[in-house]
Amino acid sequence: MPEILLSVKDLSMHFGGVRAVNGVSFDVRRGEVFTLIGPNGAGKTTVFNLISRIYTPTTGRIVFRGREIHAVPPHAIAKLGIARTFQNIELFEHATVLQNLLIGYHAHCESGFWSNLLATPRSRRAELAARRKAEEVIDLLDLQVYRDAIVAGLPYGVRKVVELARALCSQPELLLLDEPSSGLNTEETEDMAWWIRDIRRQLGITVLMVEHDMTLVSRVSDRVLAMNQGEVLALGSAAEVQRHPGVVEAYLGSFDDVSNLRRAA
Repeated sequence: MPEILLSVKDLSMHFGGVRAVNGVSFDVRRGEVFTLIGPNGAGKTTVFNLISRIYTPTTGRIVFRGREIHAVPPHAIAKLGIARTFQNIELFEHATVLQNLLIGYHAHCESGFWSNLLATPRSRRAELAARRKAEEVIDLLDLQVYRDAIVAGLPYGVRKVVELARALCSQPELLLLDEPSSGLNTEETEDMAWWIRDIRRQLGITVLMVEHDMTLVSRVSDRVLAMNQGEVLALGSAAEVQRHPGVVEAYLGSFDDVSNLRRAA
């Protein structure tokens, strides 16, 4: 059995009287793609925000690599080895693609303020290492043609890939993907599926994903956890979860979601 990289135990998040997440537990094994699914408002993104320390849980434990992290400050999460993308793209719009990627790498920069200011040999070595890493990620995700382009002028689909690339440049052990196919067309979603596989196979990165596109979920996920109204409905393979009566019932409010669920099953 692979090592457990992330363990979530009895996690709850209350906003006043609203229980956005209520007693959620699951483990993510090293090297797998683990996906959270569920209708809008199920609590999936809240779980992501708790793991990445945007929120502090009301109750429960989050353990990463054997260390409890629910009290770790948000700015320290990247150094621990956790990176994430957002449903709404968060990039420096007026910087180039390469500059955005270098920002991701600098989460691990240890050369210090004065070393960088004075451009010492240590600082220059760190900069060269960052550029080599960024170029590797650019090659992996086929971003060569956009390397020096300003992000604000890029198509939406390319900007989604740039955000993914920046997350990879922070050299995570665990990558949180918040709806990576959102806003993408069929061809771009197909590419995203290949890249998620490559990220796991070539880089050895564990992926925790929130996703609505059940075709993508079925293609890349080792295990799937379905949520509704802040609670766990089912856990298993994509096919097992899609057949679960509680999951089907949770999706009945949307004809498109139910049709998508049945096509993917």
